[in-house]
Amino acid sequence: HEQHHQGSPIDLSWISKIQVNKPAVLRRAEQIQARRPVKKEWQAAWLLKAVTCIDLTTLSGDDTASNVQRLCYKAKYPIREDLLKALNMHDKGITTAAVCVYPARVCDAVKALKAAGCDIPVASVATGFPAGQTHLKTRLEEIRLAVEDGATEIDVVINRTLVLTGQWKALYDEIRQFRKACGEAHLKTILATGELGSLTNVYKASMIAMMAGSDFIKTSTGKETVNATFPVAIVMLRAIRDFFWKTGNKVGFKPAGGIRSAKDSLVWLSLIKEELGDEWMKPELFRIGASTLLADIERQIYHHVTGRYAAYHDLPMS
Repeated sequence: HEQHHQGSPIDLSWISKIQVNKPAVLRRAEQIQARRPVKKEWQAAWLLKAVTCIDLTTLSGDDTASNVQRLCYKAKYPIREDLLKALNMHDKGITTAAVCVYPARVCDAVKALKAAGCDIPVASVATGFPAGQTHLKTRLEEIRLAVEDGATEIDVVINRTLVLTGQWKALYDEIRQFRKACGEAHLKTILATGELGSLTNVYKASMIAMMAGSDFIKTSTGKETVNATFPVAIVMLRAIRDFFWKTGNKVGFKPAGGIRSAKDSLVWLSLIKEELGDEWMKPELFRIGASTLLADIERQIYHHVTGRYAAYHDLPMS
């Protein structure tokens, strides 16, 4: 992992001037969805690239040590060996970017990955996920405990109330404290964009999160009614670009929630390529939060290699 940036002083004059042009953003979003993202002959390569950017996630109330173990196995062996051989990619060490679990399951994940002999990072959600409506003290403690248990990435949720009431300084201060509690771990800040009220708020919250030292900004928890949408993504990506121009710091982007099809993953990758360029198309700066996406990517790769669509028994889906 690259060293994380420590954030920059809060600049409220910059925040106060921002007004997002919604019609322009919506037009751009329609444009993205209308296009076929990737030529057929490049598809397998792009799909494997998408695999390496997945934060393979399980965030259910009924998570157990054994389903976390299965998830970790899948993270290490995301695509069947014979399919990788057919693409001549079997020796490239293709794994997902991370596994993402609740704080109480971090130990299970660390143990399972260690047993599998691999160094895929464990990410944990924290800070009263998904609502973020618990006391600041317990939210900070939750980060520290997850890091103690071996999580090297923490996906925090912001307090939406602070955005909806325009308390930007308070939001900045809170995320600074999250940053500090993370220590050496990477901080990924979930904006829960479906609950922020406007695209202008999405831009402002993105900026504050980056000024406060977030390594990544993430669209959603996956538990809101509206999750990763293209208009929101465009606004967040433009904020990342503006922040880079202003400070020289590259912040990563993570869409999450409702990204289930291989085709979706290709659209997301091409959006990143167009808005931020090739250097953002790597797991250090781009992640997709997903739980069922991998199964569809594996099906599409199977089709690419064999020319057949997988029957139910052809691919052992975890």
